[in-house]
Order: sequence, then C-alpha cells, then structure tokens
Amino acid sequence: QVQLVESGGGLVQPGGSLTLSCAASGFLFNDYAMSWYRQAPGKEREFVGTITTTHTTNYARPVKGRFTISRDNTENTARLEMNNLSPDDTVVYYCFAWGGGQNYWGQGTRVTVSS
Repeated sequence: QVQLVESGGGLVQPGGSLTLSCAASGFLFNDYAMSWYRQAPGKEREFVGTITTTHTTNYARPVKGRFTISRDNTENTARLEMNNLSPDDTVVYYCFAWGGGQNYWGQGTRVTVSS
C-alpha cells in the first residue's frame, strides 16, 4: 500500500522556520522525484519545489532562497525546510511523488504563520 505521510505542520510566527517531512512507503522511493505543493482555501494547488532522484532541486519563485527541499533515501523521507515564513505561507502543504508513469499525493499538513 502506497503511503505519503506529511508531518511537521503547525503554528509559527512570522519570520520563523518550520520543517515538514514526508514519509514514503509502498514504492521504491529512490526511483521517484519528490515535490512539494501547497494550496490555500479557494485557490488552485501550486508548485513549491522538487527534488529529483539525483538530488537536483528546483523551486517556485515565491519560495526560492527561503525554502530548501532534501531527501534521505535511507529513511524514504523528503523534507521541506521553510525559513523566513510570512502569513502568505499559511496554507496546506502536500508532498507528491512522481516517476515511471506513477504519481502519489500525501494527505497534506497545515502551516499557519501568525503572531
């Protein structure tokens, strides 16, 4: 059974940092690129960033320089380190695995940036 389980969301003050994790199981993690998306209420899900199987990363402009994606193939886990957070980053974050014609979504974890 394929599972992507996000964790690490919560409340953080503006300017603060938070790291999200995505624990994968049920598929060959090493063979899949891992991406993060986010979605605000009433808006479309938007791309945040991705890390390929060779650890190449790419980020959306709004988060570039503030967010860092990493992966640990020994733990089957992808992470999204978020720094200098603003209220605009208050959304639900989803991890997404894609490769070999297959793709999977996690259930999402909510991040709230507020003082």
